[in-house]
Amino acid sequence: MAFVHTRTRLVLARCFCLVVLLAAASACASAPKGPPVGAEEPDKFLHEHGSEALKDKRWFAAREYFRQLVDSYPQSDFRADAKLGIGDSYLGEGTAEGQVMAINEFKEFLAYFPTHDRAHYAQYQLGMAHFKQLRGPTRDQTETREAITEFSTYVQRYPSGALIADAKARLRESKDRLSESEYNVGYFYLRSRMSIPGAVDRFAGILKNDPEYTRRDAVYYQMAQALVLAGQPAAAIPYLDKLVTDFEVSEYLEPARTQLAELKAQMQAQIKK
Repeated sequence: MAFVHTRTRLVLARCFCLVVLLAAASACASAPKGPPVGAEEPDKFLHEHGSEALKDKRWFAAREYFRQLVDSYPQSDFRADAKLGIGDSYLGEGTAEGQVMAINEFKEFLAYFPTHDRAHYAQYQLGMAHFKQLRGPTRDQTETREAITEFSTYVQRYPSGALIADAKARLRESKDRLSESEYNVGYFYLRSRMSIPGAVDRFAGILKNDPEYTRRDAVYYQMAQALVLAGQPAAAIPYLDKLVTDFEVSEYLEPARTQLAELKAQMQAQIKK
């Protein structure tokens, strides 16, 4: 019996060793290799292999190739691209830690290569690193504000950049998220009657700071409701007029038309008195 147990232990030990060896071999096979000894263009070797790994979404391998290039060949023509590649590899991972590291890489690129042909790309990716961390409209909007800042910088600094259309679209999404957050607070104040003046201030802030807000029809309508409750029906009329004039389709269109007619009739009745 003791012999059987000993033999079983030996078999298990051999299997364990085999698994360890296979894992080590796999790791070695996938680990990034340096340039061949005596290679005429070792930096080009690292750049090509890093780019290939990045294309295949092998984030760690790509990053290691690019980092070797950046650290070992400071005068290389590929160094700027490698720096961007490191940032892209972090961003591609899709983790919170990776996004923070990507932000650092893209900021460093813009500091080191402010006039580089791909500086606009670094600026866009910097915005994306924040954009990927956007939270729901009921949660903290710090990253939303950062994304707005970076995409606004792209639009202002690179109006003819290859990514200008995408930057504008992401900027609009980010601004919508922030305005939605403000709208939710204003609507809560209004619906709960907690603070009608507070609701008016929130809605007014949206229209001032983000006049192109996608859902401004809702803001116009709720602003009118808040002003009526605040005893300022005459001040509500322009917002309802704006809604009816600017929007052909809106869930608030019919109630706005009805209320607008009622308020105008009330104003006319008061004038006749």
